Amino acid sequence: MRGRIPKPTAIRKLDGNPGKRGFNAAEPQPPDGMPDCPPHLSDEAAREWDRLGPVLHGMGVVTMADRAALAAYCQAYGRWVEAEEKLKQSPLLLKTPSGYVQQSPWLSVVNKQMELMSRFMTELGLTPASRSRVAALTAGPMQPEIVFRTVYGDRPGDGVLFRCTDGKVSTQSEETILRLGGQIYDLDGEL
Repeated sequence: MRGRIPKPTAIRKLDGNPGKRGFNAAEPQPPDGMPDCPPHLSDEAAREWDRLGPVLHGMGVVTMADRAALAAYCQAYGRWVEAEEKLKQSPLLLKTPSGYVQQSPWLSVVNKQMELMSRFMTELGLTPASRSRVAALTAGPMQPEIVFRTVYGDRPGDGVLFRCTDGKVSTQSEETILRLGGQIYDLDGEL
């Protein structure tokens, strides 16, 4: 498959679906929940899992199906930290037995692990650029408030107002408006 990597549906919904393309109605929904830390992770990688896992789960990015992706990021992070520690103890350039100068092998490990981490950070929304493209929802799903007025006479105020919020219907005497995400829309052209 060539071309741009498709955005996940959850991210497209948070973005407001700028391309106005339809969503995949048959997209599988992984079960919610924070996966357990895999036992094969190094100590440093397990600490990163404990630090980052709850944050990503709270953001709604990590589910039970995303264990391998988070584990791969954490393992790359653990290897990167280990290689950085080793690199501090050795020079950046080494002289080979034949007299040539070459870079430290730890520098290659550091660069490779940073490259892997960068890929996973983009996928998991861990960079400022990847987060800036998403508008987070407020706490809880946005519920529209729909208000209708039925007019029974020619005088202003004659009639009954029906308001529907969170599935509850009440009657009041107010203007006809529709509130959705802080926007007010007139349903009968008076606002």
